Amino acid sequence: MTDFRRTDLARNKPRIVVVGSSNMDLVVKSERIPAVGETILGGDFMMTPGGKGANQAVAAAKLGAEVYFVAKLGDDIFSRQSLANFEKEAVDTEYVTCSRQAASGVALITVDRAGDNVIVVAPGANKLLSPDDVKAAESTISSSGAVVAQLEVPLETVEFAARLAKTAGVTFILDPAPAQELSCGFLQMVDVLTPNETEARILTGVEVTDENSARAAAEDLLKRGAGAVILTMGAKGFLMATGDRTEFVAALKVNAVDATAAGDAFAGALAVGLARGKTLGEAAAFANHVGALSVTRMGAQSSMPSSEEVESFVKEMSTQGASDEKA
Repeated sequence: MTDFRRTDLARNKPRIVVVGSSNMDLVVKSERIPAVGETILGGDFMMTPGGKGANQAVAAAKLGAEVYFVAKLGDDIFSRQSLANFEKEAVDTEYVTCSRQAASGVALITVDRAGDNVIVVAPGANKLLSPDDVKAAESTISSSGAVVAQLEVPLETVEFAARLAKTAGVTFILDPAPAQELSCGFLQMVDVLTPNETEARILTGVEVTDENSARAAAEDLLKRGAGAVILTMGAKGFLMATGDRTEFVAALKVNAVDATAAGDAFAGALAVGLARGKTLGEAAAFANHVGALSVTRMGAQSSMPSSEEVESFVKEMSTQGASDEKA
């Protein structure tokens, strides 16, 4: 496994490379998620830049990282809006290309009053992202502190990115969403795998409902080659498993408004923490705070907190925890 404490790359403004998707999110708030075949009246509507890769890139940039995004957009109004947003959020787009062969990706999202959501993604140009697009960023990947990827772009492209990171000794983090079958050879190149309960079930066949079943799923993924597994369980918390230890961490108590990009906030923050030289446990704890803070706001990229906001939130949670212990 890659050494998570590479002191030569640990710096206050670490370099992160994100390989993945960019979508325009069309979001509707509703009282509940409709049943199959049912039409219901929704509430507020918002259109905001999204996509798991773009969300993770923005999350890392807002936390102070130097972020390079490798992605494919369409040649349309959505791509122009996305590029403008990347510029605003200080995400480097040197390796973002536009294609006339497909439209930009779009995600249709319904969010209920509890903050839970259902999402359907039309990948569009995301499915055109190729190994050659990643190859163009090889030198930047080699000099980075971490590479993050998801599965909203072709698997061969993600595997190629993992191979480049492995060759350079750079930490490779995979958010396996949407979940699909992954070979042991690929998993052996993954330093940190971050599935949620649904993705863990698809990857392992284990129905994850509690800490014990989460342990079983994580152990299966470790046996198949993953260097470490952080299995996120929403409001329950997350389970972190490596070859040496397994630890369950409870979720932070917050008023959830929209969980749309909580996993992306977690993944982006995890990459920043590791690239800064934190241990896996320290980076996961940091990511836990970033993910919790993100669900208190509507939207995907718009919900990503800044370093200053996270610092304030950590202090607030620490004070709240001390008060609860005294009580």
